[in-house]
Amino acid sequence: MNDQITLLRPHAEQRYAGELAALAAVDDRPRPVNWRLSPWAVVTYLMGGTLGDGTVITPKYVGNRRLAEIAVATLATDRALLLLGVPGTAKSWVSEHLAAAISGSSTLLVQGTAGTAEEAVRYGWNYARLIAEGPSQAALVPSPVMEAMGSGRIARIEELTRMPSDVQDALITVLSEKTLPVSELGSEVQARGGFNLIATANDRDRGVNDLSSALRRRFNTVVLPLPASAEEEVQIVTRRVRDLGSALQLPPADQAVDEIRRVVTVFRELRQGATEDGATSLKSPSGTLSTAEAISVVTNGLAMSAHFGDGVLRPRDVAAGILGAVVSDPVSDRAIWTEYLETVVRERSDWTDFYRACREVDE
Repeated sequence: MNDQITLLRPHAEQRYAGELAALAAVDDRPRPVNWRLSPWAVVTYLMGGTLGDGTVITPKYVGNRRLAEIAVATLATDRALLLLGVPGTAKSWVSEHLAAAISGSSTLLVQGTAGTAEEAVRYGWNYARLIAEGPSQAALVPSPVMEAMGSGRIARIEELTRMPSDVQDALITVLSEKTLPVSELGSEVQARGGFNLIATANDRDRGVNDLSSALRRRFNTVVLPLPASAEEEVQIVTRRVRDLGSALQLPPADQAVDEIRRVVTVFRELRQGATEDGATSLKSPSGTLSTAEAISVVTNGLAMSAHFGDGVLRPRDVAAGILGAVVSDPVSDRAIWTEYLETVVRERSDWTDFYRACREVDE
């Protein structure tokens, strides 16, 4: 059996290995040092297209192509890339696919949290060997950033602003001097051609650590916006649910487009504080109601329909998930949700089943 079939979530370079190979075969444009593909091919891989031999490259990101070109061009220079945006704008998704297309590997990853230590972005030690032998190259444990520098690949840092400020600033020398000193050994690791760093940050979080001006200058920032239209968001949700559902053996997402469109409509209207036609003003709940949350609601609904229904996604399968996403604050958000149900959903004649399902789980 192919091991990849049993993986719940293959890395981008595993899942799309065929597309990457097809692009590499026809890619005759100049490639930066140690890049697997040219910048043009990387953007084509990310945004989708049809190659001269008829191979279809599926879109990984639905949005402004120019943003993708700016991001890829940045990585071909000596500046690092910061993907900034609200939750659910595909920052991590884009980061992973850029690394996969450029370096053939997306796994040199540091997950930023309040507890992330400096060793995660510099290096650590195998303490058993350190005690027994003292500082040595064999006792050194390189971070993903150090590995990327030594091999000329892309490193990724998720949620950069969640990391403590002193840990963030450990990157300044790496990004400005392209070297990582190892003072204990009196040596250094110098970055090889092809090394760069992609960081992501959420611009709606509170209580996080802003980047110092010195570090921010080392990044070129690309802001990823929310989907511009409902149809664009429906397309994104459908594609991601299809990918997740195939691994989880759920019913096909293509048969659930009508219900996906309804979930997206609810999220967009509550998120923007008005109905899609602009006729009714609405109060927005405290949650973000992002595209990522819509994907989660639909995926959970498909699981409900597969295991406790007839395999067809229906309003009752998504109602509880929507309630859980909307009502973060049990007092204010519940009032907002109830008002939306009564003033908007109830008045839509083709949403009767959805209204009943939502009222049933809300009781």
